Amino acid sequence: MKITVIGATGRIGSSIVDQALAAGHEVTAVARNPDRITAKVRAVRVDLNVQDAVDLAPAVEGADAVLSALGPRSNAEAGIASRGTRELIKAMEAAGTRRLLVISAAPIGSVPSPARPDPPRHDPGDGPFVSRVLTPIVKMALRRQYDDLAVMEDALRGSDLDWTIVRPPRLVNGPVSGKYRTAIGQNVHGGRRIARADVAHLMLALVDEPNSVRQTVGVAY
Repeated sequence: MKITVIGATGRIGSSIVDQALAAGHEVTAVARNPDRITAKVRAVRVDLNVQDAVDLAPAVEGADAVLSALGPRSNAEAGIASRGTRELIKAMEAAGTRRLLVISAAPIGSVPSPARPDPPRHDPGDGPFVSRVLTPIVKMALRRQYDDLAVMEDALRGSDLDWTIVRPPRLVNGPVSGKYRTAIGQNVHGGRRIARADVAHLMLALVDEPNSVRQTVGVAY
């Protein structure tokens, strides 16, 4: 399978690249600093924070799936997920590439956005402590990042692509285990954390999963 990885030098993106190669896929890695890519893949230099879809088109053309690990690493980087994903959607639609999987975050289901100004107050998968105590604190601290991800999700819903949004809770380091839980359309009940390597594992596993198309997927231990 031909897979394009966006944000290939980040911790989740690099794990997607490594796991995809280990599974025998043909990988194109897209990054603003491709010199940091050590894997033997086709590397493409694109900074989606400042460039447009014209630069991205050759990287997604002919791909069976595009997996995006694009996202703000701090409040200062807020905006990159929505801007970059809009450009990615334009490039994929122009190239006729349909399958797109992206990473969001567990609290986003209850974050207002232009297309969803009145979302549910709580995610149905969250228990009382998470929904009433933990999530409000996290949303306040990461407000700009979450607003960015909510707008990114709007862009996906407004597209004609076969998208899947993966919403993990707190990300931690650790090896691939494959021992995680998932939930379609909501967060995982009681799920508080997930290793980045297992998020990468899930994204690759969902590429051929029809039930995940145009759905959000919660993942956690």
